[in-house]
Amino acid sequence: MAESTRRGVPEATVGRLPGYLRALTALAEEGRVSASSEELAGRSGVRSAQVRKDLSSLGSYGVRGVGYDVTRLSDQIAAELGLSRTRPVVIVGMGNLGRALASYGGLTTRGFHVAALVDTDPAVLGLRVDGLVVTTMADLDEDSTRAGVGVIATPAAAAQGVADELVGRGVRSILNFAPVVLRVPATVHVRAVDLATELAILAFHEHQQALAHADGEAAG
Repeated sequence: MAESTRRGVPEATVGRLPGYLRALTALAEEGRVSASSEELAGRSGVRSAQVRKDLSSLGSYGVRGVGYDVTRLSDQIAAELGLSRTRPVVIVGMGNLGRALASYGGLTTRGFHVAALVDTDPAVLGLRVDGLVVTTMADLDEDSTRAGVGVIATPAAAAQGVADELVGRGVRSILNFAPVVLRVPATVHVRAVDLATELAILAFHEHQQALAHADGEAAG
């Protein structure tokens, strides 16, 4: 298994690496042993020049006429992302979103496994979701949070308290689906997923296209 030795990989490149890994995984499942930058670009939704630039920052260069070794590059990207070992995931909030996340099989193929499901609602505690029993934060096993990822799928009002508890248990990576900005120590990395914000951005681009189309018709 490859080991990550690089530091300072651009944040934008890091954001594209999971897409490359997903493309490489699909190629491996198809029995492919090599892939060109053009193929990776087409499957990842970026330009081939960007693929080559991103991969060169990892010290990986394709062979002219052959491309990239699928298995080797997959291992290298997984190592760079810290996915060479399986990381536990704790999902807090067992509403519709939390249950959907708990049942998402794609996590296990990307170096994660759901280790615990947490809620405070007595009506939910004790229920089994995808093989795991919903428990309270107080009942969490230490192995569930050590070097793991906390996923917050609670209402906004509860999110900060949940984040505080996760940080207190040693969690240093949080994926937040609640529509609120979390206050955490500088040592804790938070990624926010706000569906309303993403939809608003899409609406903006659609509006801009409509305006451009209207201006074009007026000019014509």
